[in-house]
Amino acid sequence: VASAAHYLCGGIKVDLNGQSSIKRLYAAGECSCTGLHGGNRLASNSLIEAVVYADAAAKHSTEHISGYTHKEEIPEWNDEGTKSPEEMVLITQNMKEVNQIMSTYVGIVRSNLRLKRAWSRLDIIYEETESLFKRSVVSREICELRNVINVGYLIVRQAIERTESRGLHYTIDYPKKKNV
Repeated sequence: VASAAHYLCGGIKVDLNGQSSIKRLYAAGECSCTGLHGGNRLASNSLIEAVVYADAAAKHSTEHISGYTHKEEIPEWNDEGTKSPEEMVLITQNMKEVNQIMSTYVGIVRSNLRLKRAWSRLDIIYEETESLFKRSVVSREICELRNVINVGYLIVRQAIERTESRGLHYTIDYPKKKNV
C-alpha cells in the first residue's frame, strides 16, 4: 500500500457564486479554489465544493448569460505538416515518468533538493514532448501529457516558493508554520 495523489487543493480562485476574476469564467468542484477547506480538506468534504458551488455557479451563470453574444469565429484547426505519432509509447512513457517524478520528489514530504530535481526532470520531458507535439497531429493523449507537465511545473514552483509548512504542504527545509 502506498500513498497516491487523488485530489488537488487549490485551482481557479472563485467567489461564492463560483465566478473567477476572468469575466464569464466559472469553476466548481476540484478545479476551483473556494477557500472553504483552508490548507487541506477532510475526506469526502469535496462533495461540498462539487455540489454546493456547482449549484451556485449554475444559478449565477444562467442569470447573467443572456447578455452574452459570441463575436469572433474560431478558425479551423490547421494540422498541415503534422502526422500521427509513430511511437505512442513516447507519450505513454513520458506520462508514466511525470507521475513517477511527482510521486517520488513532490509527494507528502518535500525538500528543496527534491523539488529542484523534479523541476530539472520535468524540463527534459517538457522538451521531448514539445518536440513531438510540433510534428504530431493533435491527440487527446499528447494534450493531456502537456497539461500534466504544466500542472507539475505549477505545483513544484509553488512548493519551492513556500518557506513554511502549512496544511498539506510539508517541507523538511521549513518544518514550522509561520504566523500570518
